[in-house]
Amino acid sequence: MQVRVYYEDTDTGGIVYHSNYLNFCERARSDCFFKLGITPKLEKGHFVAKKLEAEYFSSAKLGDLLKIKSQLFKMGAASFSLTQFIYKEEEKIFSLKITLAYINFEGKPQRLDSQTKELIRSLF
Repeated sequence: MQVRVYYEDTDTGGIVYHSNYLNFCERARSDCFFKLGITPKLEKGHFVAKKLEAEYFSSAKLGDLLKIKSQLFKMGAASFSLTQFIYKEEEKIFSLKITLAYINFEGKPQRLDSQTKELIRSLF
């Protein structure tokens, strides 16, 4: 997925505010679902961030065109983990390791059934 950096994404110096890298990664994850004509809100539940580790290598600036890539690296019984990278041209400027837990609509952990696991594997 590609995203353009707009003024609203930056601080007064025109540099992307640190938390917006997380927003860009969230958009990329959601976009994977939208491309299939579905949303991340599934029939029995949805996903929430359980754990994340972010690393910043270089800054993005106002007007930059960024590319976000996502890779599945672990599938659990009720969660999955991704590594996401943000690139400015060919330079990796940010990485995120995130574990997403699957919960039901009452907020309780929900096991991933085989169909949902296959969906996640196909998306990432």
